Amino acid sequence: MPPMADPGFAAQLKVYGPDGDGPPCDLPRAQAYCRQLARSHYENFTVASWLLPSDLRPHFHAIYAYCRWADDLADEVQDAERSLELLEWWGEQLRACYAGQAWHPVFVALRETIGRFGIPSEPFEDLLVAFRQDQRQTRYATRAELLEYCRHSANPVGRLVLYLGRAFTPASADLSDQVCTGLQLANFCQDVAQDYQRGRIYLPSECRERHGYGEADFAAGRFNQAFRELLREQVDDAERHLRAGWPLVAELPRVLRMDVDLIVRGGLEILRATRRQDFDVWRRRPRVSKAAQIRLLLSAWWRAGRKAQAP
Repeated sequence: MPPMADPGFAAQLKVYGPDGDGPPCDLPRAQAYCRQLARSHYENFTVASWLLPSDLRPHFHAIYAYCRWADDLADEVQDAERSLELLEWWGEQLRACYAGQAWHPVFVALRETIGRFGIPSEPFEDLLVAFRQDQRQTRYATRAELLEYCRHSANPVGRLVLYLGRAFTPASADLSDQVCTGLQLANFCQDVAQDYQRGRIYLPSECRERHGYGEADFAAGRFNQAFRELLREQVDDAERHLRAGWPLVAELPRVLRMDVDLIVRGGLEILRATRRQDFDVWRRRPRVSKAAQIRLLLSAWWRAGRKAQAP
């Protein structure tokens, strides 16, 4: 049976949601489903790229598909209470998967990945904590509070990658957490306008108050010196996390080194792009140009077989 086309999340939910009547999947079809889902949203999970060995890709796709479905259950339903119900259902499916039962194609594929790499349930469960939190909380008072959110929203993904590379240790997990938190903070800087349109502000209140930039300024999309200094502080903080996690690249097996190198440098490039446009993310979202992407890819390839050097 060929893999199902992706007609949009509403249609996916109708087929494979809690009231869905989709047919049971065998492993090859489930993996094809996850591969197609990953390819349709590749910009959100760069590590699952063509740079990886072919035998690892299905497992990255399965993890991506789990994250993609959870993210869509949180953000595409447009009803916080319903999203919470669906996220609870998704958690039940995860627990059933660990109990050896899987019907949904994502969990049919994920069960194979979990068994092969000995992945515990905690990183998957932590991600659901963040998705539930997004339904209840739209403002963060302090930097510490925001970092706690990142601990659930970003850091589990890096830990899952370490398991797939058979490189998980407490030390590597700590470095990975720094990288993932830095990437999440860079994304918050990049997406200020889009997040506000969704009703969320991820710049801590204590920082906004210190710089004199309030809710009315967000509502107006106002770019001024206060916002410039506010975002400069956040960009610098994101860069500190990324550079603190940089030693991870040298510790990774070669199978992951190029991708993680590319991800760290890509995060730093986003921060450079934000600085180049003088922190005005209201006018346009900072992006890495095609030329810069090619340059990063070539430099990552060149360094893959050499001793890692800090960017």
